[in-house]
Amino acid sequence: MTALDRFLDGFIADPGYLDYARIGPLSAGVVAETLGQTEVLSRARFGSLDHFQTQDERLRAAVARATGFRPDQIVSEPNTTTGVMQAMFGLTGAVLLSAGDFPSVPFAAVRAAEALRVVTPIWLETDHGRVTPGQIREQLTPTTAAVAVCLVDSRTGHRVDLEGIRQVIGDRLLIVDAIQGFGAVDVPYEVADVVASGGQKWVRAGWGTGFLALSDRAVERLVPVFSGFAGTDVAEPWDEVLPPSRSANAFRVSNGDAIAQARFAAALEEVADVGIRAVEDAIAVNVSLLIDLADEFAVPVVSSRDDRERAGILVLEPPAGQLTLLRIALHNHGVSATTRNGTVRLSTHAALSPDTVDMLRGAFTSYATAVTY
Repeated sequence: MTALDRFLDGFIADPGYLDYARIGPLSAGVVAETLGQTEVLSRARFGSLDHFQTQDERLRAAVARATGFRPDQIVSEPNTTTGVMQAMFGLTGAVLLSAGDFPSVPFAAVRAAEALRVVTPIWLETDHGRVTPGQIREQLTPTTAAVAVCLVDSRTGHRVDLEGIRQVIGDRLLIVDAIQGFGAVDVPYEVADVVASGGQKWVRAGWGTGFLALSDRAVERLVPVFSGFAGTDVAEPWDEVLPPSRSANAFRVSNGDAIAQARFAAALEEVADVGIRAVEDAIAVNVSLLIDLADEFAVPVVSSRDDRERAGILVLEPPAGQLTLLRIALHNHGVSATTRNGTVRLSTHAALSPDTVDMLRGAFTSYATAVTY
């Protein structure tokens, strides 16, 4: 059995699930990790609880392997949004970003501007929601201190060119909300200064998992506004309020959920065992299969057909009067998908069972039949 075969065997969701961009059903390994860690906590045998204190280090090591950042540049967060908020509230100056990105990014920028009045959101004009290096280059100003992007757009499925963006922005901070690509695509995270992601989607680690990775430059430039007792260089700073650490650790508020950290680490260890490139290649094959199936039934595909410009998301946009017919057909055939703003989003992972393909074919057949009447 190959490493990829072992990885694919860990997919245990029921057939018909094509909604990984919403939530990734837990892998078999993560389920086992959760049960094992919960058993330890429930029993609390003598000496066993010290084991939980090692999970933060385990997680940071796993994220370091996945991103290219050093373990000391990484802190555990409960989700992507908390990491993005930490970065935005720490900024000084103008930040260029798209108002059409997932709300975690624009909300963080506006809330930081309203609260501290030291960061100014500058809204990027995009090409139908696509953020490109060329558009960023044309809209940079001398006051732009940072650029914030989503690695993969959750509505269009478009994957940004991180290297291209780095080339055009110079030494400005590059902030990346990576949630829709982390664990699905092989990208050079190390060209970014700030990377925030959760593990509940493509990594399949469940809710409550996340991290914030900060380059040395980001640590120097960002102010740790939300820095709790865990954000110092002392494990338990009793009797005095110490200054924040001069490292990424400053961006911690409290101790993390050790079981969530273990789930996330276990999921990332599974990805590392097979290799992210193998995962990305398998996803690309499956997305192409779904595109071919949509084409066969003349269901309009509006997301990119280029592997380099997408991750695991496929977006369909039937004529306005036919959207409900497609949604009902998918529902009746047990296909899980997301319907939003006139589109249907299918999102597939490295594993795509024949049963799922057959269920989608049945849904498209019902849709095509309904459209002809």
